Amino acid sequence: MNLILISLITLVIVGTLSAVILFFASKKFEVYEDPRIDEVELALPAANCGGCGFPGCRGFANACVKADLLDNLLCPVGGTPTMEKVAAILGKTAGQGDATVAVVRCGGSCDLRPRTNQYDGVSSCAIAHNLYGGETACSWGCLGLGDCIVSCKFDAIYINPETLLPEVDEEKCTSCGACVKACPKAIIELRKKGTKSRRIYVNCVNQDKGAVNKKACEAACIGCSKCVKECAFDAITVTNNLAYIDPNKCTLCRKCVAVCPTSAIVELNFPPRKAKVPTKEAELEPAN
Repeated sequence: MNLILISLITLVIVGTLSAVILFFASKKFEVYEDPRIDEVELALPAANCGGCGFPGCRGFANACVKADLLDNLLCPVGGTPTMEKVAAILGKTAGQGDATVAVVRCGGSCDLRPRTNQYDGVSSCAIAHNLYGGETACSWGCLGLGDCIVSCKFDAIYINPETLLPEVDEEKCTSCGACVKACPKAIIELRKKGTKSRRIYVNCVNQDKGAVNKKACEAACIGCSKCVKECAFDAITVTNNLAYIDPNKCTLCRKCVAVCPTSAIVELNFPPRKAKVPTKEAELEPAN
């Protein structure tokens, strides 16, 4: 009986001492976490996509709390409205970032970029890219196996059954950048959404010389620089035989679209162009 009593007393003493030691250790090594992190995280859309550059919404919330300014921080999924909520919680001013959207820069549809061989392997762009250049003569274009679709958590990308090229649903796209990282050909880009969702961009990433490009794909940019000469705003440059339009300089005048000989420059969400009305002088000219 005495042995059992002694054992119980010993256990109580050891347990009490352990609890006291753990209590003081927890206070000694306690890591303070700002309670505002929880508030900011609740204001975020909980997509955990990583498009903000941080590991999930919790990491982004932590960065917002620690930052002096929110100018360089943006939740691509929630956009400006979400950042305004975050700013209100933290008593800071939200930065006004331009809305962006994913853009697939390849116009090599089946009729413009005919197949020269057939891939018979795992349906993965990453694997196919590591094995060979693709099913066409253009080794830069879209492989069409859908890695971008798998990576998108918002069902914003789909394959067009006629062109076999991926297309982006602007209403669903959150600009998280997952598809950009998933594409081994680097043909998907986050571009400035633009006023009324109007955008002009070069729908090609092929850097081969013009003659080679033209044989591989009828819609390829051939680096002729006609668009550069036409642009009065220095928004277009040609590097490595490929034209690129800077969305920050482009004024959406659409003059470059008209002079592109391969129609490699795309204009989205613009109203139809007005038909040219023949002048009286032209009507009076005799037909040849």
